[in-house]
Amino acid sequence: MTSKDLITRYYDGCSDGDVDVLLSTLHPDVVHYFLAPNLGSAPVAGAEHLARYWRKVTRAIQARWVVDRLVGDGDEAVIEWTMFWLPAGADERVATRGAEWFVLRDGLIAEIRSYYQQREATTELDAFPYAARGYSLPGQEYSALHRPSSPEGSPT
Repeated sequence: MTSKDLITRYYDGCSDGDVDVLLSTLHPDVVHYFLAPNLGSAPVAGAEHLARYWRKVTRAIQARWVVDRLVGDGDEAVIEWTMFWLPAGADERVATRGAEWFVLRDGLIAEIRSYYQQREATTELDAFPYAARGYSLPGQEYSALHRPSSPEGSPT
């Protein structure tokens, strides 16, 4: 499996809250690091713990992740992603843009270093041409690189 296939499968598992799919992508000793001071910024360690963590998050905020760009080199990959989600009490989904560094071991995800700030409004680079470069957009929850397994444009 290529790093693109592995990482997009991981995000499909996150978006679907599918523990079995997530476990098929995660090294048993995986550690996911989060940028502080986000809510829930403590690292999450272990495949089972991380898979169940994403199932809980997905259900709580109706999240869907889309991989917009990926650069890979052997056992490491860097991506840009968008998480579409519904803040508590909100009527409209927002987009949180972020980046992550992946370390792969034995064909599985062994480490994730996540860089983003989650706000209750869309966060993105000012004046960046997202549409022209094939990135996901509000109302178009897929990119030129990744069409999540869940139906596009609707919450999971």
